[in-house]
Amino acid sequence: MPTLLRPALIIALLGVAACDEVAVANDPVARAELRATKSCIAAVENETGVSGATINTTIPIIELNQYIVNVPNAPYWTCTTNDQGQALTITQNQRG
Repeated sequence: MPTLLRPALIIALLGVAACDEVAVANDPVARAELRATKSCIAAVENETGVSGATINTTIPIIELNQYIVNVPNAPYWTCTTNDQGQALTITQNQRG
């Protein structure tokens, strides 16, 4: 790839990645929720070394700022975030 096209490609990819935050820019709660899900997924993937983690939407959560993260072929994780959406703690859970 020509070196002149690399910066353009990087800028384009950053623009696409920022689109989801732009969509919720006027809603601070939705923005924090989006950041929290991204932060939890990144923290769990970083800890496990496995990509493809997703937020579980089927297990009911009653705690604020808490998410269940599914990891392919592995136990799920519980992630707790702060009000800004940054992952604070992650805990591995055993499958039933």
